[in-house]
Amino acid sequence: MYGFSRFPGRTLFAFVTICFILVAAALIPAPAHAGGYSAIVLDADTGRVLHAHEADTLRYPASLTKMMTLYMAFDALKDGRLKLDQRITVSAHAAGQAPSAIGLRPGQTLTVRDAILAAVTKSANDATVALGEAIGGTESQFAAMMTRRAREIGMSSTTFRNASGLPNKGQKSTARDMATLARALLKNHSSHYAYFSTPEFEWNDRVFNNHNHLLKRYEGVDGIKTGYIRASGFNLVASAKRDGRRVIGVVFGGTSVTARDNRMIELLDTAFEKIDDTNAPVMAEKSDRHFALISSAEATTAKPPKQKQVKPAAEAKAGNNGEWAVQLGAFKQAASAEKLLDRVRGKLPAAEPLVDAVDAGKVTLYRARLTGLSQADAQSACQRFKREKLSCSVVSPDA
Repeated sequence: MYGFSRFPGRTLFAFVTICFILVAAALIPAPAHAGGYSAIVLDADTGRVLHAHEADTLRYPASLTKMMTLYMAFDALKDGRLKLDQRITVSAHAAGQAPSAIGLRPGQTLTVRDAILAAVTKSANDATVALGEAIGGTESQFAAMMTRRAREIGMSSTTFRNASGLPNKGQKSTARDMATLARALLKNHSSHYAYFSTPEFEWNDRVFNNHNHLLKRYEGVDGIKTGYIRASGFNLVASAKRDGRRVIGVVFGGTSVTARDNRMIELLDTAFEKIDDTNAPVMAEKSDRHFALISSAEATTAKPPKQKQVKPAAEAKAGNNGEWAVQLGAFKQAASAEKLLDRVRGKLPAAEPLVDAVDAGKVTLYRARLTGLSQADAQSACQRFKREKLSCSVVSPDA
């Protein structure tokens, strides 16, 4: 056996230093998410900024990208290049998109209307890419068109590389640009904006619920889009109208769906309180500093919004309309949950992968779930996972 005495002094020092760095790196806790936190709230009518936190920092937009794809589709409907009942053909490229998806096949057709609804509710990447290809020929050509149009409506910092928001290092935007896009959708495509409030979409005997839970949770919210990829965290653009006044909020980088939604509720509440005070300064950023580290459990224990919240409608139907989930485990590291979901997502392509942080006393656990399922699909999936020696439990809508 060799001892340290065989190493020269400098070599020994370098060796010990490297070991120290490796051990220290292993002890550093994983971040709550890979993306940074940004937020902005606007008075939709005047454009006045009511709140901003790192609103011009470049982030990954994830499925907020679909807002721009839909803007382009609404442009095409307005000038006659598309019609709502027109059938578009699904390419192999579109059908091969990673979930979230509605399971389109190469050569299959669907109407423009259905593609729009699939993008709005299920955030379906296959339908979104098919829609983009119908406008631009190829997805890459369409992405270039998206970027040019984004510049024309004032999104000066945004670059698009695909139609869906699936991971691409070159696809970046900001909270301010996404608020600009939401405002442009309201102003320039008011006749189509109502699509964003669609509660559910039925396709091939399956019902997909809108991922924007604030449509049910917050009085006055009527759109518009959620987004998630690992590199961004959980994103949301929401618009709400009360007493004739409308605000637009953007949140990038939530640690979970619940934490993101609760933060948006806080921002909207404060915005409605301040919207009529033209002398009020932009809301302070102090309350934002620790947002990137809060778990979903911490978020749910925050004080409730002051305004009345809307109780979810038709709760009795929840067991049959895609609100069920399967849970495949809970881990001390978010990366472990993400790794498991990456491994199994191909086995259940219609489901939406979700890593949700929950307070478990002295530690935070990260639950690996596949969501957006019907009760029958969730039960069938769990049986299959158990046959493959995977831990699995069915999660009901009211669990």
